[in-house]
Amino acid sequence: MAGRSTSYTARGLSTPRPGALSGRTRRSRSLLARAFARNSVLRHMDWLLVLVVAALSALGVLLVWSATQPSLIAAGQDPHTYLKKQLLWVVIGVVLMFVVGLADTRRLKAWTPFFYGATLLALLAVLTPLGSDVNGAKAWISLPGGFQVEPSEFAKVALIVMTAMIFSGVRGGRPRSSGSAGSPGLRAVLLALVAAAPLIGLVVTEPALGVALVLIVVTATMILLSGVRLRLVAALAGIVAVVIAAAGGLHLLKSYQLTRFTSFLHPSADLAGAGYNAAQAKIAVGSGGMFGQGLFHGQLIAGNFVPSQQTDFIFTVAGEELGFVGTSVIVFLLGVVIIRALRIATRADDLFGLLVASGIAMWLAFQSFVNIGMTIGIMPITGIPLPFVSYGGSAIFADMIAIGLLQSVHRRHSVFDQSGLR
Repeated sequence: MAGRSTSYTARGLSTPRPGALSGRTRRSRSLLARAFARNSVLRHMDWLLVLVVAALSALGVLLVWSATQPSLIAAGQDPHTYLKKQLLWVVIGVVLMFVVGLADTRRLKAWTPFFYGATLLALLAVLTPLGSDVNGAKAWISLPGGFQVEPSEFAKVALIVMTAMIFSGVRGGRPRSSGSAGSPGLRAVLLALVAAAPLIGLVVTEPALGVALVLIVVTATMILLSGVRLRLVAALAGIVAVVIAAAGGLHLLKSYQLTRFTSFLHPSADLAGAGYNAAQAKIAVGSGGMFGQGLFHGQLIAGNFVPSQQTDFIFTVAGEELGFVGTSVIVFLLGVVIIRALRIATRADDLFGLLVASGIAMWLAFQSFVNIGMTIGIMPITGIPLPFVSYGGSAIFADMIAIGLLQSVHRRHSVFDQSGLR
């Protein structure tokens, strides 16, 4: 028996051949190497932008959970309801970001008219019996399972890509031109305004004044960056001023919208009525101090003193529970996203990419400023969420699609830069 090896291998199972595990390891490494090879798609992604967006989304999930858990427990419901939904929105949003980001900008330009048309139809559907009325605004379409879609969020994306397509078609896709040669004329500007008008009009009809302001600011920014002549810009500014004056004189704004502006100008006039939201928001933000009261330990948040604290007023949750340090981190991360968008715009290889990235940068910057500003009393209250942080599937999807568009523009620059075609 000596010299004969004894095998303890179970019947039916064979020991792995020498080198089999190392072979599998080599194959996995080769797949990873190919994924991030010099000419691979993933290598040309802006991963800093992805990481910052992921950090903002993670903070948003935690803040939404903290903002909604006390009221759900008091109602005897699952305290993780909003947490699960927000996680689902973020996961779907990340998938949308990569799908759009991996598409070529030329393909995205070809899809633009279809996306714009679908958004218009959805905005029209909101005004039909398919639309749902929430807090006095008919801005949602109800879906099975208790889910809702807010088409006005996607109107921001549709406006940006459609306006960029119009101006890039006039200039032949060139990012810059010498002198006035090839600069957009009145016809291109009118086409852009015609494309923006139905989106803005339908959003105002809902009414969603905050989203309408974002659309107006983004439209004006993209027209300025398209290279139009200054006298045409001055004429358009005069027309806008007349429209705003007419809106006030003809009483086109709703009474509660006017009340928001008057309460902003005179915040202490009606603290129990129109000025209540702003006053409670400032108290919540100020009570956090330097480091906050701790996540899930905010007294004002637990008492639900601030309305819509998981959506429009999510920054108050950060202020009370994370303090000045936590809110500064959120502002810093949002600033990084905006700066990366502007960097992508300056390095774009065509006018379409430049305008898309610039429009997204202005959208995120203006919306973030208004949302944070209304919680600390420097802006009137409008119903717009904080990008990547506030609760809501439609807002998260639109934000992630915007990041996907930035990635697509960035990838096109990276490919052209490394191939020596610039």
